[in-house]
Amino acid sequence: EGLTVIEQRLISIFIFATLMWVFEAVPAWTTSVLIVVLLLLTVSDSSLWFLTQNTPAEELGQTVKYKSILHCFADPIIMLFIGGFILAIAATKSGLDVLLARVMLRPFGTQSRYVLLGFILVTAVFSMFLSNTATAAMMLTFLTPVLKALPADGKGKIGLAMAIPVAANVGGMGTPIGTPPNAIALKYLNDPEGLNLNIGFGEWMSFMLPYTIIVLFIAWFILLRLFPFKQKSIELQIEGEAKKDWRSIVVYITFAITVLLWMFDKFTGVNSNVVAMIPVAVFCITGVITKRDLEEISWSVLWMVAGGFALGVALQETGLAKHMIEAIPFSTWPPVLMIVGSGLICYAMANFISHTATAALLVPILAIAGISMRENLSSLGGVETLLIGVAIGSSLAMILPISTPPNALAHATGMIQQKDMEKVGIIMGIIGLILGYTMLIILGSNKLL
Repeated sequence: EGLTVIEQRLISIFIFATLMWVFEAVPAWTTSVLIVVLLLLTVSDSSLWFLTQNTPAEELGQTVKYKSILHCFADPIIMLFIGGFILAIAATKSGLDVLLARVMLRPFGTQSRYVLLGFILVTAVFSMFLSNTATAAMMLTFLTPVLKALPADGKGKIGLAMAIPVAANVGGMGTPIGTPPNAIALKYLNDPEGLNLNIGFGEWMSFMLPYTIIVLFIAWFILLRLFPFKQKSIELQIEGEAKKDWRSIVVYITFAITVLLWMFDKFTGVNSNVVAMIPVAVFCITGVITKRDLEEISWSVLWMVAGGFALGVALQETGLAKHMIEAIPFSTWPPVLMIVGSGLICYAMANFISHTATAALLVPILAIAGISMRENLSSLGGVETLLIGVAIGSSLAMILPISTPPNALAHATGMIQQKDMEKVGIIMGIIGLILGYTMLIILGSNKLL
């Protein structure tokens, strides 16, 4: 009730975008571009005059700054994407991707199923400490020469390409710094003026790491069943050698520095999005990347992600997201429905807007509702189950290419069709949520959280 004209328009755009993305009536990136234009013309402070002038301000509601929408094209995550693309192009030109693929996959032998497991585990470990997007960009670089070694008509290629976003999204749950929703949930769980539970890095890993490992092995099994390899072994005769000229040495050094800065961003204080710009600057100034190379960047992917960001910005700036969440009467729900229902709402939202934005919207409201229902929730693990469940629900949302940057990067390889991503995303979401809530309720009700 009480929706403003702007909020009503935004709901229409949101439903339209959802249908277009899910059914792929046109390519996902074109939908994103159309959404940005619709947002600018109908709900921004630079809308068409006849859509704003004849409506009283209180009925019209809060408009979105047009600059906020356009800024989505240069969002820090977009810069991280560009850095990842540039790094991948430079690694391919210098032969670094060939070298790394050989070294990292050696322990997993040549059997196709174990090569797949290798990619899943290595990606997951990186994503526990690096940005999920940076990890996906890096691992897809290593994957390129492996894909070349597989038959063109085999399904195994799809499984390998899907392994990267799945492992990056799931692996991020393992540590408090793995993904922003974890940090947001911990902020409220450890708030001295709120719940004050003082959950530390090690404590988080003690229950989330085993859960993450189980989900990763389930993902391995699912990918093998859905996308079986045509050949039982991958004879990784990866063609090419790492070059030794001075430009290639610049690539090796810059690649190593970039990865180390991503890994230790908490110590250096340099944000991972800022780090991504270092290889861009170094490779352009040294001539490693040329004007022609810039044309290889998947600009359509960047535009697709920007559309998702723009929708998230509009939902927040107009107040519609807050309005919609407040309209859900959490406090009147039975404890089981509140815990499971909030996880499902979070999962549904996070498939369409940023995981971080979803957690940032839901966690503060659920923290307040949870504290008021603390006694009712105690038999199911208390407020901890509620808030950590939101972090899990956010990370498991990976149905669409726009659901999460690792999905978008994997989709950009051209190996994955959207229907494959939807199938894997739904299965992983259902299994992950059931296992996650079972774990949280068992641990919480036994006071082990």
